[in-house]
Amino acid sequence: MTTPVPYWIAGTARRGTESIPVTHPYDGSSVARVAIASEADVAEAVAAARTAGEPFARTSAAERSEALNHVAGRIAERSEEIAGLITAENGKPLRWARAEAGRAASVFRWAAEEARRFGGEWQRLDTDPQSPGGAAFVGRFPRGPVLGITPFNFPLNLVAHKVAPALAVGAPIIVKPAPGAPLSALLLGELLAETGLPSGAWSVVPVQNDRMPALVADPSLPVVSFTGSGPVGRSIREAVPHKHVTLELGGNAAAVVCPDWSTPEDLDRAAERIAVFANYQAGQSCIAVQRVFADRSVGEELTERVVRRVAALGTGDPREEQTEVGPLIDENAARRVEAWVEEAVGAGARVRTGGRRNGAEYAPTVLTGVPPTARIACEEVFGPVVTIDEVEGSDEAFDRVNDSRFGLQTGVFTHRSDTAFAALTRLHVGGVVIGDVPSVRAEHVPYGGVKESGVGREGVSAAMADLTEPRVLAFPGVAL
Repeated sequence: MTTPVPYWIAGTARRGTESIPVTHPYDGSSVARVAIASEADVAEAVAAARTAGEPFARTSAAERSEALNHVAGRIAERSEEIAGLITAENGKPLRWARAEAGRAASVFRWAAEEARRFGGEWQRLDTDPQSPGGAAFVGRFPRGPVLGITPFNFPLNLVAHKVAPALAVGAPIIVKPAPGAPLSALLLGELLAETGLPSGAWSVVPVQNDRMPALVADPSLPVVSFTGSGPVGRSIREAVPHKHVTLELGGNAAAVVCPDWSTPEDLDRAAERIAVFANYQAGQSCIAVQRVFADRSVGEELTERVVRRVAALGTGDPREEQTEVGPLIDENAARRVEAWVEEAVGAGARVRTGGRRNGAEYAPTVLTGVPPTARIACEEVFGPVVTIDEVEGSDEAFDRVNDSRFGLQTGVFTHRSDTAFAALTRLHVGGVVIGDVPSVRAEHVPYGGVKESGVGREGVSAAMADLTEPRVLAFPGVAL
């Protein structure tokens, strides 16, 4: 029998008595067994995080930075092994798994740099005639131990976005990875164990989801950072309104193609980027292109190009180098996508390419003529499907983008600076990408959404600010 992969309690490997299988989404083959943390071990992790809180916050920036740099380097050294692990646990094609490993290394590298810069600021107290003069130092201090809950779709990089900023500011963190894809997070535990970080600074505890409410409610974990589905995220916020909760809940990201984006070269670029980033990760990305609003003057030409490029995407075994689109996380997810497409077609939509399911695989699909009330137009499909609609000008396009419960990111294909700034002003989203798809994310830039896409921001420095609170030290009357 395969020895279960251990979990990590306060920096120490444990195997417990229970385990669960991890299977490959493509063919259902066995990948590993993962030990499940016992209630006693979880309680020990929480107690260790609570005990480590103040001592860890007082460690030097140099110590934390060196540990983070070590992890960044080790991810880079083991990147091919890590990419294979990501592909095995969540079915992501190797090309995208390699990219994820590289991004995770970048997150830790940025956190190492920010740890050395993160300190606070001085403010003057002589700004008004009646003020006492002097100055105040505004420092930032950890809110307390963090519970980080991560999904399956980026099993390493989204863990990195929880762990690295927390360690950079000296906040202990307990990570709960997705039960179906915990292997990358557990390997990250191996790398963290190589550092000199104090006991209790971090734990990686795979547990079944039904044990999460008690962990979320634990008063020793005053900060909860969750990435995942909207209903679960909202239930967390409602359950612990007294805690500091950050939620990244996804969306149905749109790309707008404006009338000035009209040359054959422009349309080829837009079609290429839309086709690839509607289907990368099999569409299982919060900022995958789901909706396209193209000006009527370029709509049909763009659609034809997108259809040709989507139809040419390489599908199949994600372990093969030529595969661009692999399976969804499981067959149930593929069946849901299938049902939503069939529902849209029944309401009048047209399948321009794709529209077929084979087990956990769903063929990359382009739909036109989708009614705005269809689920695939107004919910997050989280699958390899993109809809294309024609509009009259950017104003109508922006209205259509905003006609959504979500607001994460939007891509706007335009050459005009006035259109770019109009998009920034008018679009109710967390980020606007000009000349590209909404799927662009830099690890150090604030990232998050509005409306039902969540609350708070990730991105290394933004997350560090979010995990800390200001504390003022005033020196009134002191001559400057």
